[in-house]
Amino acid sequence: MAYVDGFVLPLPRAKLEQYKELANLSATVWREHGALEYRECIADDVKPGKLTSFPQSVNLEDGETVVLAWIVYESRAKRDEVNDKVMKDPRLAHMMSPDGLPFDGKRMFWGGFEMFIDR
Repeated sequence: MAYVDGFVLPLPRAKLEQYKELANLSATVWREHGALEYRECIADDVKPGKLTSFPQSVNLEDGETVVLAWIVYESRAKRDEVNDKVMKDPRLAHMMSPDGLPFDGKRMFWGGFEMFIDR
């Protein structure tokens, strides 16, 4: 069954175009190295909750929005192989430094998930 990496991050609205460029490049690189899908979504209907929510999860600040992204792989082993290649790809070298990101990477969270339903 497929494997998914998921990401949630706060994005300053003023850096949306810069982020879109980065996301498009990332999508190209991940797909070239073997990812099956690469998706990036910007918040449209996410409100603060009483206990938890997407805005609260990234400590959203004024002028920011939430990005939800995921990458699909054929398996966990393939994900590890693809990510190893991606991390060494010179086109994304600037992303390996916090200064190279158009968002606060300290408030981003991510994880790997084994898919158990795929319809």
